[in-house]
Amino acid sequence: MSAERPEAPPSPGSAAPPGGSASTSEAAIWHDVECGAYAADLRVWSDLADRCGDPILELGAGTGRLAIHLARRGHRVIGLDYDEQLIAAQRERAAGLPVTPLLADARGFELPEPVALALAPMQLLQMLADRAERLACLGSIASQLLPGGRLAAAIVEGMPEPEEGEPLFPDVREVDGWIYSSLPLEAVVGPERIHVRRLRQRVSPSGELTDAPDEVTICTLSAEALEAEAAEVGLAPVERLTIDPTADHVGSTVVVLGEEE
Repeated sequence: MSAERPEAPPSPGSAAPPGGSASTSEAAIWHDVECGAYAADLRVWSDLADRCGDPILELGAGTGRLAIHLARRGHRVIGLDYDEQLIAAQRERAAGLPVTPLLADARGFELPEPVALALAPMQLLQMLADRAERLACLGSIASQLLPGGRLAAAIVEGMPEPEEGEPLFPDVREVDGWIYSSLPLEAVVGPERIHVRRLRQRVSPSGELTDAPDEVTICTLSAEALEAEAAEVGLAPVERLTIDPTADHVGSTVVVLGEEE
């Protein structure tokens, strides 16, 4: 099983298929392969959006999986990501919808307007390198929330042990005759980091196979620890929600925070 991935950098030395658009850039394709089909969290974010109102900020928005989903439900969303290729794909896919793609770093950013709700899905906060980077991100959010605004962050509080003999299936997508496959290999849990390893393979229309290892590292973090860090920037616990596991993804705890009274 693998953790959900907030974003997927391109494989070193690989080239995108000839032609195409922003949605067929290498970064966008791998993001779609490894994140695009994930839907187990959409109900939680949709319910929060309906409760809290607009505008909404999504951190690590990538190609727009969640931002576009919320926009189609009538919400106004700012989709922040630091990858230019992912932002370009998000802009292309969100055309005509109330989505504002924002190229920025989650560790420090300025929004075009304060937001009623900030979302950090798919373990985005745990993808930051350490406590200092998380505090920088939390501080940026806290300073740009509307009165009564909320931050909701999904975290994984440990990885389940795989069942003996449990088969591993790749995430696969075809783009312009190219086949992209990402196979989860293992999750190595340490005292401070969880290393999620995959094998990325790509088959050209002529049948040529290339592959490269890929690893995502996330910080171990409990809901209590995140709430304690958030308190340092003036955010207090409001509630905790749950995103159930699926056959391919671990479950998450959603920590909801608001301004201290």
